[in-house]
Amino acid sequence: MPKITVEGFGSFDIEEGKKLVLALEDNGVPIMHRCGGNARCTTCRVEILAGDPGQLTEGEKNIIEARNYESNIRLSCQIRCHDDLAVKPAMLSTDSNADAGPRPQD
Repeated sequence: MPKITVEGFGSFDIEEGKKLVLALEDNGVPIMHRCGGNARCTTCRVEILAGDPGQLTEGEKNIIEARNYESNIRLSCQIRCHDDLAVKPAMLSTDSNADAGPRPQD
């Protein structure tokens, strides 16, 4: 069972293979996901502080390269958790006073 540590929010265990964006949301982290988990908007991006988030999906790779994000920036909607991770969300709905967006599919 992977353990996710979120800067400013603490740690929690999640089921293996769960999408990171859903794990964050389900554990009280008000992560943005404006495009609904389709690797288009980048509002769900996180900084990977520790751990292995796995391989980039094709959609994630394309948008990360197009926006010139550093290699430790990933889209939480594209990560399936298999190992312990420590992350820092880039955008929170509570900071922007905006709706987080439609819930991504599992």
